[in-house]
Parts: sequence; C-alpha cells; structure tokens
Amino acid sequence: MSNYTLQASREWWSQRWLDLLDSYRFKKRLERARNYARQGNVLSIEFKGAKVLARVQGSEVEPYKVSLSLDPFTDEQWGYVIETMSHRAIFAAKLLAGEMPQNIEEVFTTNGLSLFPFTLSDVHSKCSCPDKANPCKHIGAIYYQLGDRFSEDPFVLFQLRGRTKEQIISDLRHLRSIRVEANTTETSDVQQSIPHNQYSVKIDSFWQYNEPLESSLVVIAPSSSETILDVLGTIPLAKEEENAVNLNSGDVVMNYLNTVYKDVSQKAILAAMNVGGS
Repeated sequence: MSNYTLQASREWWSQRWLDLLDSYRFKKRLERARNYARQGNVLSIEFKGAKVLARVQGSEVEPYKVSLSLDPFTDEQWGYVIETMSHRAIFAAKLLAGEMPQNIEEVFTTNGLSLFPFTLSDVHSKCSCPDKANPCKHIGAIYYQLGDRFSEDPFVLFQLRGRTKEQIISDLRHLRSIRVEANTTETSDVQQSIPHNQYSVKIDSFWQYNEPLESSLVVIAPSSSETILDVLGTIPLAKEEENAVNLNSGDVVMNYLNTVYKDVSQKAILAAMNVGGS
C-alpha cells in the first residue's frame, strides 16, 4: 500500500470522518499518523464483520496489530433505515449507483440513529504497541486510510455500522420490487372492479319512451307560431257584463280571461300527467 494516495478531502463524508480525528488535541501525534499513512506503513486493512483489523509497521520488526470498530446497528434498526431509504427515490438511486446522498444522515436521525460517531470515544480502537495513548500514531494511520477508503466506497462507512454494500443493495431492491408488485396488483384490482356495460343499444327504438313522464319533468311551453288569443278567437262578451254599469270593457275582458286561463291550465296538467281524456 506504499503507493496508496490519500484523497479523503474530495468527498464530504470522508472529510466528516477525518474531522473527527482532527479534533484530537495532540497535533504532533496526528502528524506522525498522517506520515505513517502516506509512507505506506499500513500493511493491510481488512474487515471482519463490522470490525476493522489492520497491521501497521512501526519501529519494531514485527508489525503492530490494530483493531477499530463502531457500535453496529441491530437488524431491527437497519430494517427501519432501509425502509426509509426505499421511500426516498433519490437516496435509493444514488446508493444503488454507489454514491452517498448529501443528506443521508436524515435517514438515520429520523430513526433515532447517527451514522457518524460524535466523538473519538465513540470509536472503539486498540493497538498492540506499547503506547498508552489512544489514538496512537498507528491507530491514527488507520483513521486516515479509512477516510480514503470511504472516499472510494461510501459503503465502507455503512459496513462499520453492520451492513455490507451487497446487503444494503439487496434489501433496497427487494423492497422496491415489493412496492412495484403491490402497485401493479392494486391497479389490476381497480381495473377489474370497473363493470362493463352489458346493455345493447337498439337503434330502431332508441328515441321511443313509452312510460308516463314524471310530473316534475313536464314543462308546458306556448306555441311559437300562434298565441293563446289566436287559438281562443273572438271574445264572447256576456250580456250581463255588457249591461254592467260599474265595469268597463277592460275589466270584462280580464274576468273572462281569468276564467279561461284556469280552465286551460287544469286541462293541460291533466293531459301532461295522462289523467282523464286525451
């Protein structure tokens, strides 16, 4: 790993990890750790579950053994996280493409979790060197190397919390396929529930209606070609009204028209409701 070039500063999640280490107050120790990482003193890094196991060459002939880990999330906690990811299309799309979404921490905080450790004390580390300080320069070198690993593969950070890249992608695809199947089934059920019209149209009798009309639907409209006065003809003034002293000709006409109007209206309503004669 002598030609392993540090690139952690180019990705925000890698820088978050390194900021944690930079909060350590012994800057000289950090400088030696950075030089160990750059000069190829980190001989190997491998994962055993959620734990990182590494070998770092120090001043002795035998490399020192370093272990580093975070508190992994439980299966139940990861289930909530994956479920939340699957509901956010941008998260699922970027993770499936191997990218880390900018606001990925929201997924964890929504479920009461934190992806990144808050302080160095949240990182469990151990080194076989005689240095009592923690982190020693060998552990610090592993911090820097992991920051570079995070930059190249953001799923390494998830692995420290107990889930590998393959597990996360598999779980996301599984949940998304279930959701697609559910939507397809629901659409099919809705389509099947729509009744098909079984009535055939009879062209010959389409405009015929042989049932009595509802009285509320009947509207009696006057003829557009002739008025009611044209139909009734000349007014037959009664003799007693002609001889009436106190009535003028207008009163006589109105009295007669009122009588005729009441009689015509009654006959029209009876005819419309099919009561009585034609």
